[in-house]
Amino acid sequence: MIDVVLLIGRLLFVALLYLFLFAIMRTGIGLVRGQRKKERTWNLSVEKGPKELRGVSIVVRGPVIVGRSPNADIVIAAGYVSARHARFTLMGQNLFVEDLGSTNGTTVNGQRISDPVALSENDVVTIGDVSIRVRRN
Repeated sequence: MIDVVLLIGRLLFVALLYLFLFAIMRTGIGLVRGQRKKERTWNLSVEKGPKELRGVSIVVRGPVIVGRSPNADIVIAAGYVSARHARFTLMGQNLFVEDLGSTNGTTVNGQRISDPVALSENDVVTIGDVSIRVRRN
């Protein structure tokens, strides 16, 4: 009788161990993908600027560089824009923008920034005559 109880206890323990490991793996896979399905993502949309940039929309999954350099994620081919002008960065669920030491500066909702600034839904980041609206999806 005691052998049957021990066997059932062992099987129950192994079943719980497998369920625990399955839950950990499922969470780990979600983190490796970078996003959980229920989490909202940040989106950058160019609203004002050169014709070829208007309507450009980028989902932020990592750092997004804005500048004149062809290596930038959003390229603004104008003399008033530095090669690496500004950077959008995710920190947890928050999106930040920072000026990368540009000559003409970066503004958020009309205010010039010098340090990284946390962005909110519908904030407008302006670099020269290019306006980028920040949205959550």
